[in-house]
Amino acid sequence: MRKALIVGVDHYDNFNNLSGCVRDATEVATVLEFNGDGTRNFDVRTLVSSSDTITRSKLKESIELLFHGENDVALLYFSGHGTVTSTGGKIVTTDARRYDEGISMDEILTLANDSRSKDRIIILDCCFSGSFGSPAVTGGVATQLKDGVTVMTASRPDEPAIERGGQGVFTSLLVDGLQGSAADLRGYITPGSIYAYVDSALGAWEQRPVFKTSVSRFTHLRQIQPVIALDILRKLTTYFPSPEHEFPLNPTFEDTIDGFDPKNVAVFKELQKMVQVGLVKPVGEDHMYWAAVNSKSCRLSALGWQYWRMVKENRV
Repeated sequence: MRKALIVGVDHYDNFNNLSGCVRDATEVATVLEFNGDGTRNFDVRTLVSSSDTITRSKLKESIELLFHGENDVALLYFSGHGTVTSTGGKIVTTDARRYDEGISMDEILTLANDSRSKDRIIILDCCFSGSFGSPAVTGGVATQLKDGVTVMTASRPDEPAIERGGQGVFTSLLVDGLQGSAADLRGYITPGSIYAYVDSALGAWEQRPVFKTSVSRFTHLRQIQPVIALDILRKLTTYFPSPEHEFPLNPTFEDTIDGFDPKNVAVFKELQKMVQVGLVKPVGEDHMYWAAVNSKSCRLSALGWQYWRMVKENRV
């Protein structure tokens, strides 16, 4: 059971209207609903407000339903206004007014912390969203996430969230990452890989995303087709019995050279695929072709070491 509540609010009764939040929410909902192979990923409920009303009571009820029950993953995404008051951060609902701006981030944190879902993920694209997870009662300096809770926000506690080209800068990168830019070699996209992708794409002078988590493992947000076939990836431990091992090559591995061995050529093609994704590199030569011609070898890269361990631990 993987549930996602996706919220986008453009229309406000007493605040300035926004223009890209409904679009953001719609794109996030669309990409989260299915994996890359078309299989169902999240059971998505979408709440958007361009001219309709998303009241405080309506949104609070939906958030409580999201975190109710024993689900594998409960994910909340919000795009809209965010604000900070004397009692802490809030996400702003359509009917917000002064002294009643919306739903307290601390209140949502309590619901997430108390949820029986295995993984609870909160993603906020709103101003001052970095205050989420650090309750006002602690002065906003201590993060209080229970095990299984992950928070990713568009900006730090004192920063606005920028819109550009009719879409939130953070969400545009989030969607790119979910579509595959943040996938690992197995095709898995995790909150950690999304954050790393978004963080690397934003410059030092732009808004800075915030990532807070208390998990012993990362669940995946989406899965796409791996860039290298898993049956080839699993052969890392076959070709390299230990991570320090160097695989010896010779001219019989290269099919453009007379006297090549078809079995060695087949192995060489798989090793070259590993080179293409950064798992393996030639030793003493710039290219695998010359490593074979000159009877050199190849070895695991630093990334290759990581995936070698994952294969060894049956995590691939």
